[in-house]
Amino acid sequence: MPAATRAGLWMVGFCASFAGLTAIIRHVSGELHPVEIAFFRNAFGLLFILPWLARAGLGSLRTRRLGLHALRAGTGTLAMIFLFTALAWMPLAEATALTFTAPLFATAGAALVLGERVRLRRWSATLVGFAGTLVILRPGAEAVTPAAAAALAASAFIAASMLAVKALSRTEHPNAIVLYMGLLMTPLSLVPALFVWTWPEPATWGWLALLGLVAMVGQLMMARAFAAADASAVLPFDFARLVFVALFGFALFGERPDAWTWVGAGIIVAATVYIARREARRVPAVMVP
Repeated sequence: MPAATRAGLWMVGFCASFAGLTAIIRHVSGELHPVEIAFFRNAFGLLFILPWLARAGLGSLRTRRLGLHALRAGTGTLAMIFLFTALAWMPLAEATALTFTAPLFATAGAALVLGERVRLRRWSATLVGFAGTLVILRPGAEAVTPAAAAALAASAFIAASMLAVKALSRTEHPNAIVLYMGLLMTPLSLVPALFVWTWPEPATWGWLALLGLVAMVGQLMMARAFAAADASAVLPFDFARLVFVALFGFALFGERPDAWTWVGAGIIVAATVYIARREARRVPAVMVP
């Protein structure tokens, strides 16, 4: 099977798992606060990672960049809390469409924080992508809701987390990045969860465990997708996230995304794919250190 096809299948699998994740979050949000759900997602995800840590040994945790790992965990925790809040409060497809802006925030952050050279075409594509966000939100036609603001905040923190991972990947093994994510995000998400704590009902524990498992499986499938092919070949398949989420939202919760959500999401994804393709064509010799 060609690498691009294999990568596409892995990415579609990730998209399906993401849709399952959103459905579980919406289901348990009727009982638990989104902040508490984020903690349980991390806690159960960590439980599934521990056997991997046992096999790898404590040597896999050696690092000289603990501060950057902590920063990545902090931004990741905030991204998760805002995302789970948006998924609990607004239509699943609309919240998902707004998360497509994360690579656009990352492009801006790479220029402003990491000092990377971002040329005019990529800046133009970024502005087009944010125009797609305005199509979804339609400010002026209706008020931008707190839930929509939470979704955009989640995208911004996802982008910050992506930049931290990019910086870590220069010196750290991918396994170490994943392990530190689980080890640090669990206690970080516990602190705010204590302020809204409610003990889950017995049946809810199964859903929370499934949430951690689905999240871990989805991350593994996404990692395999990006390992099999370049980002420019993988990212077009990410649009399937919206399709799966819309199907789950309609079948389970009776939600119908409007045409503006699809149009805006299409604009954002097109801009993201263009940026990824430009990134793939960049010549190392012209990069700014």
